[in-house]
Amino acid sequence: MTAYLIRRLWQMIPTLLGVILLVFFLFNWVGGDPAHVLAGKISDPEQIANIRKQLGVDLPIWQQLLIFVQQVLTADFGRSWSTHEEVSGIFLSRIGPSLTVMVPVMLLETALGIVFAMGVAYVRGSLTDKAVMMACTAAMSVSFLIYIIVGQYWFGFKLGWFPVQGWSDSTWKNLTSYAALPIILAVAVGLAPTTRLYRSFFLDEVNQDYVRTARAKGLGEGVVMFKHVLRNTMIPILTNVGMYLPSLMIGSFLLEKFFSIPGLGREVIMAVERSDFPVIKAITVYLAVATMFINLATDLLYKWVDPRVQFK
Repeated sequence: MTAYLIRRLWQMIPTLLGVILLVFFLFNWVGGDPAHVLAGKISDPEQIANIRKQLGVDLPIWQQLLIFVQQVLTADFGRSWSTHEEVSGIFLSRIGPSLTVMVPVMLLETALGIVFAMGVAYVRGSLTDKAVMMACTAAMSVSFLIYIIVGQYWFGFKLGWFPVQGWSDSTWKNLTSYAALPIILAVAVGLAPTTRLYRSFFLDEVNQDYVRTARAKGLGEGVVMFKHVLRNTMIPILTNVGMYLPSLMIGSFLLEKFFSIPGLGREVIMAVERSDFPVIKAITVYLAVATMFINLATDLLYKWVDPRVQFK
């Protein structure tokens, strides 16, 4: 285990270097000159030159790259070009609201997806199974934006069950009030594809030889599903959850924007609108590092779920 962990951490170094190079050259070659954006339409060459000097984009390209590498290694990306706040402070103050929405969505979607998928796999081939699959397909055909607009209109304006916008300093109040509707909508959107995918995992397992052997020994279908099939299905489920977590943050951008949640998603959108490169680059690097550690944690959980897994 220790040797495997050290090897995986060592393998992260070239991956992180690739991310640094990709992010740096994308923002410096494709992103354009930020001095022209910050100077506005009415500007003169002297003003643009002063802005370029203040931002450090007038330095040689290799020197800018070294500065960016230093920023990544020290987790100090300087200050925002627009608000002049410390980028690390922006990240620390915005991560809480994002996690308040993302963590319940991940837990609820995974748990409900397993329960529903196991249920339809248990009655596979029946009318209930076909009806649930048709409903999932229909739900997946609707844009996430439609769910947000309709959810805000009916549950916020029409019925008044949830506030449409707002945030507070109380985590409990946010969970039960301001974040409740975004969480419900996100789970409703993600549950359809999750149920379909997890159902395929269960159906792959119920046709295995060990399941037929368990049935031949006289075990009930419920025992077979919960004790044997579920345990062996957890590995592909964990893989899907590990791949889903980074995209969950990206999916929260719309929620945070429309519900005015002061999280990382809304901050990224505002940074893009303002061409605030330090914030965008910091979030990109943080997300890449988080993805690498999530993949590592997922691999380690394989051993906990199935002791037969060997780390090589």
